[in-house]
Amino acid sequence: MTLDYLDFDYSEDDEGTGTFDAMACVTESQWARLQHEITQVLQWCHEQFPEGPSPLENGGDWQYDLQGVQEVSTPVALHFDPATGGVARQFETAAPPRLTVTLTLSGHAQFCEALRAEFGLE
Repeated sequence: MTLDYLDFDYSEDDEGTGTFDAMACVTESQWARLQHEITQVLQWCHEQFPEGPSPLENGGDWQYDLQGVQEVSTPVALHFDPATGGVARQFETAAPPRLTVTLTLSGHAQFCEALRAEFGLE
């Protein structure tokens, strides 16, 4: 499966545990496609490594952390007035809300190799 929203970065600790971190920021109209990607990745993990998710320190093959936050951005026009030495501000129209999602997957070498192969991760 090709991932269009989840772009994973990989790191590895001294004990050989690999971690894939992804962050995606989408509008409401893109949420369904991002949700589909998250579902596909996590469903694959559950099917291929059914002993997880479980803490790696307790002998688990893999674990994950999934978080999200909805943000609204409101641009503010700023203007410096040299006569008064002040900065004036004018709030503009708020942009539509965006949902930022982070997904972290960690696992042992076999899990990491299989995840890379399935989703074309580097």
